Amino acid sequence: MSESVRVPGVREVAAAAGVSRQTVSRVLNAHPSIRPETRERVLAAMADLNFRPNRAARMLTTARSRTLGVLAASASSLFGPASSLDAVETAAREAGYFVTVAHAASLDRVGLEAALDHLLAQAVEGVIVIAPQARAQDAMRAVALGVPSVTLHGAGVSGDDGVFVDQVEGARLATRRLLAGGHRRIAHLSGPADWSEAIARREGFLAEMAEAGAAADAVVSREGDWTAASAAAIAAELLADQSITAVFSSNDQMALGVLHAARGLGRRVPEDLAVVGFDDIPEAAFFAPPLTTVRQDFAELGRRCVARLVAHIEGGTPGAVDPVPPQLVIRESA
Repeated sequence: MSESVRVPGVREVAAAAGVSRQTVSRVLNAHPSIRPETRERVLAAMADLNFRPNRAARMLTTARSRTLGVLAASASSLFGPASSLDAVETAAREAGYFVTVAHAASLDRVGLEAALDHLLAQAVEGVIVIAPQARAQDAMRAVALGVPSVTLHGAGVSGDDGVFVDQVEGARLATRRLLAGGHRRIAHLSGPADWSEAIARREGFLAEMAEAGAAADAVVSREGDWTAASAAAIAAELLADQSITAVFSSNDQMALGVLHAARGLGRRVPEDLAVVGFDDIPEAAFFAPPLTTVRQDFAELGRRCVARLVAHIEGGTPGAVDPVPPQLVIRESA
């Protein structure tokens, strides 16, 4: 029978670093009174011993869970919400926090409160709300969170304390690219009508078309559901109108559907039809042809969101909410 191996604890770390257990505890909790050289010595001892602090024990001694909750009210299979979750988790870990996620079973108040109760039962110190649908945002306004919170939307929502990418500007960049290519009769394949991102991207498209004096040539199709399949069906009808020479798709998956429909109709991209998407999913560079699209900086979005929530939790000053700027990525489709 093999002997059990003792997992190194605070006592062993203190002995290896030549400090007291109280000093190790202060390093673990980022106490400001610890000298940098002492902190480095303790951290080196932790690394040598492969020490992992016990989360439950730290809660007992500090009365803090150092855990952030994420209340998600959208499908995690979609690129935007999934990327937002990844960005938040990475930023939280860098800030010394854990993350726990609860997906709302429904978008009404009952479903959102159930997800919130699940998070609060885990002693979260703050909550990040990812609820891009208008009905979820309306329901959240009637929910008492009880802890600091920050919203993370793809578009700024009036009255929210949150962070967002400038969706309107992103849509304007996409539309401006098509107009610069000489296109006037431009169609916009919209996302779901109750998503804040879809609303903002449609507004940006129409604003840019109007500013260029091409408002009468703008075509806003019925909304898709973010999938390539929905866009392919819509575009098969939309592109029967030969006067439409360019399409701005509300996301890259739907842009893929547009490319599929164009191929079926014998319309070459970009020779006969220019296409611009939104998101810059990893596969966008490998579409046929590679997709011109608008990139969202999800990593920066996550950093700003976590920094804002941690400032609320730790009594700091969150500062102004500035939108994260989008970036146009030019490839062969436009």
